[in-house]
Amino acid sequence: MSLKYQVSLPMAAWTVFIAIPYGVSLVVQWMYGWPNKPGYEKYIEALKPRRIYRLTRAVLETLKYFQYSKLYFQWTSWYKNVANHKYYEKGICFGRRGNKLDLYYSPDTEQSGGVPMPVAVFVYGGAWGSGERATYCLLALQMAKELNAVVVCPDYSTYPKGYVLDMVQDIADSLLWVRENGLKFNLDKDNVMLIGHSAGAHLCALTTLFLVEEAKELGIEAARQREITSSIRGVAGLSGVYNIMDHYQHEKMRGVEYVSTMYKAMGGVDNFDYYSPDTLLKTLTDDKLKRVPPFCLIHGTNDIIVPVESSVRFSEALTSFSVKVSLFLLPKVDHIEIVTDLMGSDRNFYQTIYGCIKQEYSKFMGK
Repeated sequence: MSLKYQVSLPMAAWTVFIAIPYGVSLVVQWMYGWPNKPGYEKYIEALKPRRIYRLTRAVLETLKYFQYSKLYFQWTSWYKNVANHKYYEKGICFGRRGNKLDLYYSPDTEQSGGVPMPVAVFVYGGAWGSGERATYCLLALQMAKELNAVVVCPDYSTYPKGYVLDMVQDIADSLLWVRENGLKFNLDKDNVMLIGHSAGAHLCALTTLFLVEEAKELGIEAARQREITSSIRGVAGLSGVYNIMDHYQHEKMRGVEYVSTMYKAMGGVDNFDYYSPDTLLKTLTDDKLKRVPPFCLIHGTNDIIVPVESSVRFSEALTSFSVKVSLFLLPKVDHIEIVTDLMGSDRNFYQTIYGCIKQEYSKFMGK
């Protein structure tokens, strides 16, 4: 018994502190990317104990997502159920790359008397490398009910299919689609709100500022860009990333900067400033700053994936340029809850988060 105990204890310690961390982190780096170093230096960097343990901790933190397995089956079954088609238009093609979007109606649409309905465009997150519109069907349905609006949920060209500029173009294309199809789908093309989560919040902010700048990179004529900009009544960001370099430093602290999609989707560190909304603000002239729509930033204080400082600093940047902004910091809310809890009225923070969104939505739409 004593000998067995003496042998098993070192083996258990070796397994817990060496085998599992190194095994997990090496598999993750093999699947998602080795450190950006030349030759064998990338493997030397990958085997550093600090990186191993930080990356392993980040991976283990994702295990809590299994609590959303029930919700996963709910949204997949709802989306596939043809009986629910009366609530939305599914798989509408839009834009230069042939992406698709879904259109969700408020139950009060029939009572609107044919009056065009305001539009909320929801842009999902996924670290610029994953995500699809079907996942957010329940969120879009609830959002349509709560805001009494038509909710548009577009797909976009996530990495490696596209880089961040392609994604911004896709979001701009979805806004252009709203303007061009307002009459057909009874949309109020001049009353649009952008809502995004995480990377989606970043894309909403960046697309808006590109439109204000009338950036040639969007591939949309300047007059059309001005029309789209004037139709955006407000932008709401949920747990968004607004400074790419700051977030890259946060990823380094967690040991995930090389397995993360962000660095690759941005096209490298040289583009970090260009694709950072808070940096882009500094390049706008006074006339263009006056055209920036108001912002609503909502962030959970328990968020470890995107720290709450991201929204705090962006709020300060917007305020310094006299752009209207409201900041809501929600205690005990984490990065995933802030979006999953919008999918059902029985979720813990449903009323809290929608309360913030509805308050700002009313301001944006002048209600």
